[in-house]
Amino acid sequence: MKKIMIAFAGALLTICAASGFAESKQIVLGGKNGWPVFRYEDNITTGKGRFGYDCIELATNSFVFDEYTDLLIDFEKQDNPISSGAYEVVSNNLKVSNDSLLEKSAGLSRNIGGLSIQGKPGTFFGSEGLMGSFSIEFWLCPSLGENGEVIMNWESSKNVRGRLVYQLLNCIFEGGHLDWTISNLFDSYAGPDGNGEIHLSGTSNIIPDTWSYHALSYDCETGILEYLVNGITEDLIYVTSNGKESGEVALVVMGTPAMVEFCKEFTGKIDEIRILRRPYTPPDYQSAEAAGALGRMLYKPMGGRFETQPIVVSTGSVLKTLTAEMNVPSQTEISFFVRSGDNYFNWTDSYPEWKPVESGKDISGVSGMYFQVACELYPDGNGSVSPSVTTLTLDFEELPLPLPPFTVKAQAGNGSVTLSWNYSVDETAGGYYIFYGNRPGEYLGRVAVEGPSPVNVGNTTTFTLTGLENGKIYYFAVASWSALDDRITGPLSKEVYARPLQRLGK
Repeated sequence: MKKIMIAFAGALLTICAASGFAESKQIVLGGKNGWPVFRYEDNITTGKGRFGYDCIELATNSFVFDEYTDLLIDFEKQDNPISSGAYEVVSNNLKVSNDSLLEKSAGLSRNIGGLSIQGKPGTFFGSEGLMGSFSIEFWLCPSLGENGEVIMNWESSKNVRGRLVYQLLNCIFEGGHLDWTISNLFDSYAGPDGNGEIHLSGTSNIIPDTWSYHALSYDCETGILEYLVNGITEDLIYVTSNGKESGEVALVVMGTPAMVEFCKEFTGKIDEIRILRRPYTPPDYQSAEAAGALGRMLYKPMGGRFETQPIVVSTGSVLKTLTAEMNVPSQTEISFFVRSGDNYFNWTDSYPEWKPVESGKDISGVSGMYFQVACELYPDGNGSVSPSVTTLTLDFEELPLPLPPFTVKAQAGNGSVTLSWNYSVDETAGGYYIFYGNRPGEYLGRVAVEGPSPVNVGNTTTFTLTGLENGKIYYFAVASWSALDDRITGPLSKEVYARPLQRLGK
């Protein structure tokens, strides 16, 4: 029983000493220092947080380039509005506006010519002949919405049995909504008026200074050509031999490749122009209610996540709190996770295990040489509001590095060198390491009988290294290791040197 009590008292003393000598430290991510590059991020972006600093928030549910995407124009690049697709800009009179519903930028048209592009061979508008399903989609925010304003225009011609036939795909404002005119786009299709022309008209008024989502969609399996606004079908026609579901489907036949013009005569903003090789398809997670309200949720309901790079502190550091400067609107949520360890090279997505923590609340059981933080952000139920994080502050305790001995001496012998020093004046020094090597400042020695550099010599003030090569000079330094945690090594002492010689003894 007496031995157990002594051991417990010793452990208690170590704990108290560690607490007494620990130094409080702080790391701030974000704020005036900016955000570092994340190890992992999904569906997040930067916005403007408190005091004008960058914050982390959910990325808007913008279009992404996939296997069906023929063209994507998102205006995020200042020098080229085209994000993806084999199209070239012929002329561009659109300016970049930072007042965007999605991502950071939109195209601003001032009724001075718009954007003209030309498709390369293999693209929908850059190829001649039969085509399959397609969808043309974009977000629109008009300033005026006057009759005759042109949103999209494509004009070409095709050869039908030796006769040139005019083709048109045109979208304009008319009576407060958008009207589409499609002429001779489909093979052997006469249309309701017998002239190969199709008209699709919106029914809901397009409100100035308000974003709305538009899609012209054709399904070559069913023959359905429809116009949708905010995800709701506003006009539809069967492009079939009898104009009904039971008729034979007409196929798209493109004529001579020609330019596609957007916003040629239009005042307002346009964004996320996309041409797909499939018909319009609402996202899997899109509810009918949300589709009717906006066409697509502004933010994906599954939210987003980021993980910091492992943050190096020092061996034995203990994370005390994580405090976030954040904005969490009603129905939104932010969750934080931390993990730690001494060697992050063997970390995986699930190891070490992530520990959920709350902002400003005490943390226990998180210590090591590396800390890592993860954050998950969730929007409201309608996918219309995002939470944000402006700063993350990590408060932790770090064990101090013990001071080295101030004076070190080296005495050469025959195949050996004896080093001596005074005890460190630092109360946290528990023992000493001897570093040795053959070049100044490079302690890579491996020949000593006592082991490769550094050699742990315990809590002593003199030690002899043997098995050294006579005639070769050696350089030495001594460092203290911590009595609070023997993995913690302090700075090196002043360097000394010695040259073992045979004549210096047996």
